[in-house]
Amino acid sequence: MSRRYLIAGNWKMNGSLPANAELLGELALQQERYPGIDMLVCPPSVYLESAGRQLGGNMQLGAQNLSDQTKAGAFTGEVLGAMLAELGCRYVIVGHSERRALYGEDDATVARKFAAAQAAGLVPILCVGETLDEREGGGAETVLARQLGAVLGACGIGAFARAVVAYEPVWAIGTGRTATPEQAQAAHAFLRGQLAAQDAKIGDSTRLLYGGSVKADNASSLLSCGDVDGGLIGGASLKAAEFLAICASAQALSTN
Repeated sequence: MSRRYLIAGNWKMNGSLPANAELLGELALQQERYPGIDMLVCPPSVYLESAGRQLGGNMQLGAQNLSDQTKAGAFTGEVLGAMLAELGCRYVIVGHSERRALYGEDDATVARKFAAAQAAGLVPILCVGETLDEREGGGAETVLARQLGAVLGACGIGAFARAVVAYEPVWAIGTGRTATPEQAQAAHAFLRGQLAAQDAKIGDSTRLLYGGSVKADNASSLLSCGDVDGGLIGGASLKAAEFLAICASAQALSTN
């Protein structure tokens, strides 16, 4: 099955109204050069509405987080999935390693957020990945199976017909270290195999993204891997030229 590349920018806690307008303006001017891929930006929640007004074409809006609640109520500081959808979000990131490590989100919480996203009509981008200690200890696949399995157990394989999975090795996020194409492909193939074991069609069709210090100079080698269907881009998504160069790599591969 042919899976369309998705290049997603996770801005994390960065941006300002003037900087965002400049960045999105540059992206908007160039996006028609990449008709064969999907482009996604995920700004901080306070900028979603203003960012959304600058998007169009194949460039879509996503959020970085949402509440695990599915109804409005007394949850100070939280953001409901329906609120994100109302602002024009199509995607939302769940289970990012920073949320897991810094804010104590465990596998069960991530599974609830995944379900809440889909209940609001959003496509969750489920992040999974191992730490350096886990990889060096030979436990990378055990971690990936546990993190993915928690969502499969709670939501079922059918939910992945409307989801994206992002493999983000924790040791490569914001460190400058990047998984080799061989390491990335092995992890993606493992994840696809876990899905395919429950439903071959869904396993084949689910988009799997790589995230972890993706840059213009390594994007092509990573995106060339057979089971890598795009990237979840951190720091490089804050620089228009860098992000567009990654999009150009995906576009070139999409036409091969």
